[in-house]
Amino acid sequence: MSSQFFYAFMAFFAIMNPISNLPAYMALVADDSQKISRKIAFRSLLIAFVIVTVFIFSGDFIFKVFGITIVSFRIAGGILVAVIGYHMINGNHSPSYKGMEQQAVNSDPMSIAISPLAMPLFAGPGTITTALSLANGGLQNQLITVVAFALLCVITYLLLRSAKQIAGFLGENLMKIITKMMGLLLFSIGIQMIIVSVQTLLKQ
Repeated sequence: MSSQFFYAFMAFFAIMNPISNLPAYMALVADDSQKISRKIAFRSLLIAFVIVTVFIFSGDFIFKVFGITIVSFRIAGGILVAVIGYHMINGNHSPSYKGMEQQAVNSDPMSIAISPLAMPLFAGPGTITTALSLANGGLQNQLITVVAFALLCVITYLLLRSAKQIAGFLGENLMKIITKMMGLLLFSIGIQMIIVSVQTLLKQ
């Protein structure tokens, strides 16, 4: 059981990779206070945990009910990630700059906890697919998968709590560079997700 737990944890760590998501989080909360940014981190990971847990216990049923395939789910996630990356490249990384100036005043900083942080960065198509694969085989596998993902969420939260200190150490100019670089990376990841999904679809 311990080896299975370790395998599940490492699989989640590889696909979600909290270290690589740290710059994206730092860019997205760059204009928020430390209190708000920590709330965003907690809420985003809590939502991600709930999403993954729901799919662990009823993922197949959900896809069948709505007639959704993993491939279409990945394509949708890829488009969303690409759009987010595009806006970050143009400097629209904060909740205060959601694209339209008239919407800036009414925008809720906590909204990024849902998208793009919880979905698709933390609980994206890859994470959900991994969870479904690990949970296959009965209740014991499902519980091990849930606990492994919960541990990763706790570790990720501890990393994100220190994000503001890291941002302060790097400075404003370097953070802007990181924002644009991360935006380009997210845009590329989104396009790659779409390409892989289309290739999978064509092979079927």
